[in-house]
Amino acid sequence: MPGNDKFMDAVMSASSDKTILVCHGAWSGGWSWKKMFPLMQAAGYRLVVPTYTGLGEREHLAHPAIDLETHIQDILSVIKFENLSDFILLGHSYGGMVATGVADRCRDRISQLVYLDAFVPRDGQSLLDLNEPARAGMEALTKSGDGWRVPPNPTPPDTPAADLDWLIRRRVPMPLKCFQMKLKLTNGETALPRSYIYATRITPADTFGQFSKRAQSEDGWRHFEIDASHSPHVTAPDALMGVLRKIVE
Repeated sequence: MPGNDKFMDAVMSASSDKTILVCHGAWSGGWSWKKMFPLMQAAGYRLVVPTYTGLGEREHLAHPAIDLETHIQDILSVIKFENLSDFILLGHSYGGMVATGVADRCRDRISQLVYLDAFVPRDGQSLLDLNEPARAGMEALTKSGDGWRVPPNPTPPDTPAADLDWLIRRRVPMPLKCFQMKLKLTNGETALPRSYIYATRITPADTFGQFSKRAQSEDGWRHFEIDASHSPHVTAPDALMGVLRKIVE
């Protein structure tokens, strides 16, 4: 992620009121969106990518009790203290869990929801409910360690070689409770406009295909595809910017 000065410049110098608030994926942080900052700024968008408690530059705050609710509160606090309104909320991967919870609490401030190859939970579902094959593996990994940290998944195979070291050195374990906690929606299914961006360079598991199909079969959704693997903000930033411009404009 850019240094603090560059980050604030990107935020404050945007020439329009188009704000995109990102709920990033697991094991990651705001730093992983660094390729998108100059593209967003050039397009006149304000990009805000907070890092969750216990990850990235906030790794020193990690502890076993951190869960999905912690990360929802992280984003709600940014909305409150930055006084954000009429913004686009984007959830990537695990961030779809976070974004869904955030939208349930402050939907009057959000103009639309965007899910980028992300989980789209219903009331009472956890990430592991939506990715049952990962449950045993995650729980086994924590038992072989300290009992609560889940090591990062491998990066997509098409990740540029120049980015591998950058990613590997910065991705950190996640508390298991983030994946186990069931999302509680107090206001039911949202009526906000929603878009789903499906990354078509899938793994054999095709974890996010179920949500792509949902977005194509339910009212209230727009569906987009991107020729990229699971983290296009790293592997295909220009292509992702093109899709986001179609959604926003």
